[in-house]
Amino acid sequence: MSAPVLGKSYDRPASLDSPRSPRARANNNFEKYAWLFMRFSGLLLIILVLGHMSIMLLLDGGVKRLNFGFVAGRWASPFWQLWDLSMLWLAQLHGGNGLRTVIADYSRKDSTRFWLNTLLAISMILILAVGTYVIFTFDPNIS
Repeated sequence: MSAPVLGKSYDRPASLDSPRSPRARANNNFEKYAWLFMRFSGLLLIILVLGHMSIMLLLDGGVKRLNFGFVAGRWASPFWQLWDLSMLWLAQLHGGNGLRTVIADYSRKDSTRFWLNTLLAISMILILAVGTYVIFTFDPNIS
């Protein structure tokens, strides 16, 4: 029996993992980059959303002026199209990455994890495609 060092005992086998320990994975840095993406996209989203909220709700009469014409005028500018597109893509990817982490943490079976991640990817692709399509093909001359 080994002597405890600084209050620790080394009697336990080194191969025991805690129940929530990560699965063995290839030695790529995907999780590191996903973690970094969450931090940077979160900061960018704060700027984009606060700008969006202040323009929509606070300036020039606030909510009273929001209508079809306001959106048509706003999306006539490539700057605002890019602003809203950035907000859509960052929010969708940020939320999807967070949900991917929740699925990995709480799904017990590999098949459940696979199907939940597949549904997540399909829904993200559909929302991004439809949102991007609407932003770039919006027709203010609807009749």
